[in-house]
Amino acid sequence: MNQIQHKNTSISFTDSGKGTAIVLLHGFLENKKMWNAFVPEFSKKNRVITVDLLGHGQTECMGYVHTMEDNADAVQAVLAHLRIRKAVFVGHSMGGYVALAFAELFPESVKGLVLLNSTSLADSDERKTNRDRAIKAVKQSYVNFISLSIANLFSEANRERLLNEIDFVKKEALRTPLQGIVASLEGMKIRVDREVLLHLTPYPKMLILGEKDPVLPYLDTITQIEDTQVKLVTFPDGHMSYIENQEELTAVLLQFFKKV
Repeated sequence: MNQIQHKNTSISFTDSGKGTAIVLLHGFLENKKMWNAFVPEFSKKNRVITVDLLGHGQTECMGYVHTMEDNADAVQAVLAHLRIRKAVFVGHSMGGYVALAFAELFPESVKGLVLLNSTSLADSDERKTNRDRAIKAVKQSYVNFISLSIANLFSEANRERLLNEIDFVKKEALRTPLQGIVASLEGMKIRVDREVLLHLTPYPKMLILGEKDPVLPYLDTITQIEDTQVKLVTFPDGHMSYIENQEELTAVLLQFFKKV
């Protein structure tokens, strides 16, 4: 396991393989282990970096609000440490928000961008209210909050089928400290709209969505890529495409990496 110090905070990451740098960013309540099934395949022809975002996995909390920009700075610190100038970014859910913040702050460092079960749009007022509710709920009952949150990310049909996988995701989520959870919810709530990046940036981009995603309504989410060059890939399941559609996702991403 590799770690660097960034702004008095320990940031944990992995680095494997050689070739084009691919940076994999996990979502809320996840950590870099979510990519374990993908790294061996991806690192055959690429250099693959996974990073634990602030207050997740083995990365410490930095404060009481972890903005997407704070996370992007931490990712940039890892890349600077590894002397990586340009990379392809794949961000799952919150990881996608961080990848977009990174693309805005360090445009010259981005070679390609994949939003996996994610969006460039800011939170609606309703979503912001839900974040505040989530902050209250997790402070009241941490374990309950995590249990419910994780199960709700899978399409209904998969909640029975993938019991073991859901159990593993819950166990990993329970390693996330309360401060890390609240700081991320606060940070996601105040993130800005970055749809303009999907329209105006020169590198290849892809949006991967689940048709039955309980968190990101499919039809609302695809409107952001109208009149863009962004490639859309749709899976038939929920928010957890990396588990629900693992083989198909591996193939789609390998294809994308070849073209970048």
